[in-house]
Amino acid sequence: MPESWNSKRIVLRFGSETHYGKVLADREGIVVVDEVAAVGLHVTLGGFMSSRKRNTWETVQSQESHKEAIKELIGRDKNHPCVVMWVVTNEPAGEEEGAYEYFKPLVELTKELDPTRPLTIVSFMAATPKACKIHTLSDVICLNRYYGWYVNSGDLEIAGIELKKELLEWRETSEKPVFLTEFGADTMHGLTSSLPTMWTEEFQCEFLKTYHQVFDDLDFVIGEHVWNFADFATKQGIMRVEGNKKGVFTRDRKPKKAAYLLRERYQNINNYNYKNK
Repeated sequence: MPESWNSKRIVLRFGSETHYGKVLADREGIVVVDEVAAVGLHVTLGGFMSSRKRNTWETVQSQESHKEAIKELIGRDKNHPCVVMWVVTNEPAGEEEGAYEYFKPLVELTKELDPTRPLTIVSFMAATPKACKIHTLSDVICLNRYYGWYVNSGDLEIAGIELKKELLEWRETSEKPVFLTEFGADTMHGLTSSLPTMWTEEFQCEFLKTYHQVFDDLDFVIGEHVWNFADFATKQGIMRVEGNKKGVFTRDRKPKKAAYLLRERYQNINNYNYKNK
């Protein structure tokens, strides 16, 4: 790790399998938000993005195994100083009836096992301030948002307006701090254009700038985590081109233009209390 990074606070989201990564994070002073392997708890007909839904919380029978996963994660990682927050689940059907009853015992268990750290449930875009049933269970409001990509596709002006509008609605709903745990745009390495059109490296940079401007305007937004560090493989489908391309690095770790944009942004944040000025 470069010496110039030693005074920087770097935040990573780690899944439950990355124990050795946390050993390195302890040594290097990297902050980790530690996530249970419970992602996308939605029961749908036709795939995750389908509007044809079953009642997830009447259908899934995962609460007991979910409890065991929480016990295993905290039991293994609770003594790592790098870990600053637990993620009970990522992108569940938090907008559906029954979500609160499913997650309340899991949150209580997490707090019982570790009363020293905050916890969160990371929401996806359907769990808006008015629709979300479970945000009261979180200590920090963590949001995965893709205005300008999955919605308002390609229109970054509208995307910035809609993002800021929702974040202000969250502030009206709750006094808790807000952390953007995912935001990003699929980008083909080397694809460029004179205009920032979707899938180009220019669009990825303009997308990130749009989000950064909104974050910097709102003092209650206390964290940002770009999705994703590097491109990765996924199953075949019409939404992916040889996997998820939202990385700021390619799968073989070549930097896209966005990597340099992020480096400049992070290096220019010398005081992590800069929003308190």
